[in-house]
Amino acid sequence: SAEGQKRLLVGLAMTRRDHFYPLFATSLSLGVVAMLSIRSASGLLTSATARNSVKRVRGNSFRNHIVPSCALPRRHGRTYAAFSEGILSPIAAPDMQSEAKVNKKFNEMYEDMEPLYDISLSKDALDKSGNGLLLIEHLNLNVMDTPIADYFYDTILGCNRDPRRTPSKTPHHNCGAMTQFHTASPATESAIIDQGPQLWRGTITIGYTPQQFSELKLRVETTNESPGLLADSKFHVESISDEEIKLTCPWGNRFVLRVATTNEIRGLSGAYGRRPGSLASQPVGITELSVEVPIGTAEKIGEFYASTFGFKTDNTGTGEVTLYGGPQMSQKMKIVEVEIPPDSTGEHMAIYISNFEETFKSCMSEGVVWVNPRFARLDNTTDLESARHYKQFRIRHLVEISDEKRLRKVPQKLKPGEDIPEDKSIFVLEHEVRSIMHPSSPLKGQTNTKSFGPHPHIESTAYSLVDGISAIDHKIQVPLKWNDPTLAKTIDVYARELFLKRQAPNRENLPILLFLQGGPGYPSPRPMANSGWIQRALEDYRVVLLDQRGTGLSSPMTEKSLQRVSSDPEEQASYLENFRQDSIVKDCEAVRRALGAEKISILGQSFGGFCALTYLSLFPESLDAALFTVGLAPVGIDIDDVYRATYKRIYERNRRYYERYPMDVKRVRDIVAYLEQNEVALPSGIRLTARRFLQQGLGLGRLTGFESLHYLVENAWDGNELSFDFLKQLESRQSFDTNPIYWILHEAIYMDGDGKASDWSASRMFGKTKKTMPYLHTDPLTSTDDVPVYFTGEMVYPWMAEEYPTLDALQEAGEILAKKTDWEPIYNIERLRDTKVPCAALISYEDVYVEKEFSERTASILGDNCKIWISNEFQHSALGDDGYGVLSKLLQMVRGEARIPS
Repeated sequence: SAEGQKRLLVGLAMTRRDHFYPLFATSLSLGVVAMLSIRSASGLLTSATARNSVKRVRGNSFRNHIVPSCALPRRHGRTYAAFSEGILSPIAAPDMQSEAKVNKKFNEMYEDMEPLYDISLSKDALDKSGNGLLLIEHLNLNVMDTPIADYFYDTILGCNRDPRRTPSKTPHHNCGAMTQFHTASPATESAIIDQGPQLWRGTITIGYTPQQFSELKLRVETTNESPGLLADSKFHVESISDEEIKLTCPWGNRFVLRVATTNEIRGLSGAYGRRPGSLASQPVGITELSVEVPIGTAEKIGEFYASTFGFKTDNTGTGEVTLYGGPQMSQKMKIVEVEIPPDSTGEHMAIYISNFEETFKSCMSEGVVWVNPRFARLDNTTDLESARHYKQFRIRHLVEISDEKRLRKVPQKLKPGEDIPEDKSIFVLEHEVRSIMHPSSPLKGQTNTKSFGPHPHIESTAYSLVDGISAIDHKIQVPLKWNDPTLAKTIDVYARELFLKRQAPNRENLPILLFLQGGPGYPSPRPMANSGWIQRALEDYRVVLLDQRGTGLSSPMTEKSLQRVSSDPEEQASYLENFRQDSIVKDCEAVRRALGAEKISILGQSFGGFCALTYLSLFPESLDAALFTVGLAPVGIDIDDVYRATYKRIYERNRRYYERYPMDVKRVRDIVAYLEQNEVALPSGIRLTARRFLQQGLGLGRLTGFESLHYLVENAWDGNELSFDFLKQLESRQSFDTNPIYWILHEAIYMDGDGKASDWSASRMFGKTKKTMPYLHTDPLTSTDDVPVYFTGEMVYPWMAEEYPTLDALQEAGEILAKKTDWEPIYNIERLRDTKVPCAALISYEDVYVEKEFSERTASILGDNCKIWISNEFQHSALGDDGYGVLSKLLQMVRGEARIPS
């Protein structure tokens, strides 16, 4: 009977890889336990256990409401069952008299249990939540009767009540590891006593594993035949198949229950975070929502989400827009136009987002930030300070984004917190918008495997390096393509966290300095001593050394690894285009979140400074300070102009080199002439050509570059042949074949979304230097002995694919990228202009790699908050030459402690 069901303790069968959980049906009125299919990992339960179960059940007060269906495996000789207060209690543990003890015991047990699914996240796992929507976390749907809600959500759907919630509080039903339903009723919240149930205006889709679904199907079929407690409700089963069930809940909400996709299981089943107390929940989670809206509004609503929240949307053009999000893109929300949409009943959804502060500012500018009086005790957010305090805010109205506003972001003239007028709204739906740092976030880790944002994060235990430095290794899985939710590709990003051993107890309270290495295509430094800039940084910070994607331990890009991706040049090029500074900076954000830091400081050396400038463009709210050492990138400068300037600088460095070492004019001429007339093999067996030899000019931009080159060429000969020592040294100095990203993306790092192709700019500009820079084209076989042969610098050329075997395999992909015109922007001048982030930059007066004039122009864009230090004391190698002094000066500048003309 319905009354009998109300007083029933239900332990539903739940399947795991190594357990088959007990199925209990206990009638309190008869005091009888029917043991059905009771089995566990250790064997059948004894009749004595069953008798103990009866005693414990009869001794417990049920307060006239149904028990959440939770079941746990046998552990250490105890059988666990669920009791009506929503507390998980061991049957044979009479010493546990209080809720606090019960919860403590549960949490202890939970810590030792393996994840519900043994899922190993593969390289091709889709993880594209970087678009903004990290998680659709819960739906708030008021009900009229808590026992009926418990029976529907827990007994039928397989959810379980959060064991940390007491009976007097609104039940939170765990729907898988990360999502929930909140079902307030007049019994738990007096404020809604005169209100009716809340209905979601569309369908709610819940995913299940195949095994879970087969059990769900049995429960639904049984309930459909004998609805019992639900007999007088709106509960109705529309259809049942082997993969999908459509039904209506007791209050009219429409549910689609189906077998989850592999990607949904990987995204929501615990690998990216788990809410304590959710292990007993059967579903994978809430995988999809549909929202029914008036005709003509879907596209506008999609525009609102895309413009204000940065969500990834797909507009089909047929009155339907889809939003993508969740771990591994495991969730989506469809905005569907209908002729007569349902009225709002005050329901709301809670979402977790990235870029929390920027999104809040956008919502403030649209005038949609709203305080719900019912929940004002939880968040009373009306300005940025309170948003940071509560780590969440609410909106209720979705508004149209006009062309003018989309282009200019013109704020509406509304007071903070004021609700927007009804006639300005295109749709009403309350959103509880949360930061990843919210205390209730399920996107926080498990033991050793942490999940900040949607990204799995594995960290090592601390270990000792050198000179009192300790280190922790971090590996984080991130999407290959941050802006494309359709490709199931992920890569690993590695970062080494350094801190002084004596500061270990206070480590997590130290600010973070993230180092961005020069390149592109080179890993972070490997500390050999506590010296230089690292020594200075560790005095104030914990230092994070990031191996940029494709380098070091961050899914290194090699000839072989690229062949494993694809042998097709088009697909290779599509893969390689994701290794520029825009993707690197988004990886940095994943690292920042993984380390639990709200803000960090960054130090960019050379190309690392290019990355730092992109960081300022994309995520300024995440930065405390930005420091640049000879890496203030050219912004708004055409790539051809970049290489024209670079050739002028290298030409001047050649002149000074020969001025210092005039005897090397003949030595270099002789080497070049010999290579032109003879086939010479390097120790690896690869031919050394004259043009490859002349790439030794790459080192002329370093402090010791002149001396290093001089000592190389003075020891070039062994009789009438080039010496083995010379050839060995020369080959070891050239890393184009071991760091192929440098060749294939060196020019791409200057492409800023202007619709142009790089088209081998350095090579094209080289051809235009014959009249103005003749010594770059000297032929030693036809010129007089006093005419020098000039070296080239950091430039890359298409012919290099012919002379470096590793690059030969990438030649076609390189050509595709050189012709590519649809590069994404890497800098946002409007965000860079007059930045609020304190910046300090060292600019070398004679930098061969980053033109001084261009750096000064970029500094002027950044405005007064960027302090620059122009010096002829340093070359491009400044951070390596005097790292302690350079970083000390930059820190003084950014803190206002040094007077530097700018």
